[in-house]
Amino acid sequence: MNRDELLRFIREHRYAVVSTVSASGRPQSATVGVVVTDQFEVFFDTLAPSRKSINLQTDPHIAVVFGSLEPGSTKTVQYEGLADQPTGAELATLLEQYLAKFHAGLERQDWPGITYFRVRPTWARYSDFSQTPPEICEFDAETFG
Repeated sequence: MNRDELLRFIREHRYAVVSTVSASGRPQSATVGVVVTDQFEVFFDTLAPSRKSINLQTDPHIAVVFGSLEPGSTKTVQYEGLADQPTGAELATLLEQYLAKFHAGLERQDWPGITYFRVRPTWARYSDFSQTPPEICEFDAETFG
């Protein structure tokens, strides 16, 4: 698994599970629609009062899992990074990519409290358990630059 193959695999997934940490230190997860940039940045929308949004305001650490729950699915990516809320031209560029994939996002732009997060990766692990031994590849922050 190389960098390009990792990016292609991640981009095959329209949805991912994101996990954040509450103020009390408890993990909280949610499924979100995502787009992924050439730099492996994950971008999604949510509502400001959502748990993930509140959590990311105080602790930007986030984990993301890409994969499938379909029978026979054996490949996943675990991904960790730091989230921020892009603004200006950065937000406009990311939104363009997001809205091309998620047309319903156009309607959500008018929702009160809609907010956007970008996650910059710090680590990832690809696992393919369809073979023996399984293929497991780790990637660090330098991979994504």
